[in-house]
Amino acid sequence: MNAPTLFRRRTLLALVTAAPAAACATARATAPSLVGTWALVAADRRMSDGSVTRDYDAAPQGRLMIDDAGRYALQIFSAERPNFAAGDKAGGTDAEMRAAVIGSSTHFGSLSVDWAAQTLRFAIEDSSFPNWRGQVQTRSFTLRDNVLSWQVPPRPDGTVPISVWRRDTSSTVSRP
Repeated sequence: MNAPTLFRRRTLLALVTAAPAAACATARATAPSLVGTWALVAADRRMSDGSVTRDYDAAPQGRLMIDDAGRYALQIFSAERPNFAAGDKAGGTDAEMRAAVIGSSTHFGSLSVDWAAQTLRFAIEDSSFPNWRGQVQTRSFTLRDNVLSWQVPPRPDGTVPISVWRRDTSSTVSRP
């Protein structure tokens, strides 16, 4: 085999073996980022018959914050939670306490994304629902036009919570 042919074969071999690695690096570099602040658009639930209903009343409020190290904090609140008549958290009635707990969902921990499988992996450090403390939950997601949505694992009653978030591009932090 002459030198030019050998050179072409080695060059071709180098390109063929380097192409997958370069493609993976490019995919990682061009994958969208979830880093930032997200505002809650909807907190619904899919019923066993396929219908969708509100899960946190008509106008839930919430924020999801994700930093560049993959740490997250998530809060969802029903806007219709009643104030405590006593004006003291410790002095709430059983009904007020129940509404406060049922009308909120908060947790924090670390988040990783599998873009190929379209899944989010929440490693929950702590949660307002103590049973989730220390759990790892995987959720299917979609991201389109700065709208992120996912489904939470089914509840014991078979309903499936659905969260929809919009990237908050209006929040800025001024640094001294």
